[in-house]
Amino acid sequence: MPSVLFVCVANSCRSQMAEAVARSLGGGEWEVWSAGSHPSGQVHPLASRLMAELGLDLSGQRSKGLEDVPKRPWDYVVTMGCGDACPTVSARHRIEWEVPDPVGLPLDEARRIRDQIGEGVRDLMDPRR
Repeated sequence: MPSVLFVCVANSCRSQMAEAVARSLGGGEWEVWSAGSHPSGQVHPLASRLMAELGLDLSGQRSKGLEDVPKRPWDYVVTMGCGDACPTVSARHRIEWEVPDPVGLPLDEARRIRDQIGEGVRDLMDPRR
């Protein structure tokens, strides 16, 4: 089973959204996790709102740190501005997505970022696209 870890700073918005999309698309065929280099301890309400607009529920999610995910070599580690903490994670493939933090941005811009993340997840999980 392929595995992917999405990492951002707080694990409250970007990586949470990526995890939700990947879990939805993966259908149990992928091991999917997210974490933060400096976790906030909570999922940001904006992430919950943006995912709810797509029919995805984040209410069961929590903000996690890198120490909270399985210690294993990942097939893919996708980082989104997490700083120096990310290189300590073992991965066959490392991908850096230039994705700004949507927290504090106008809702239309936050939706654009959500959709950008979704496209990136789809491309990663189905390279034939």
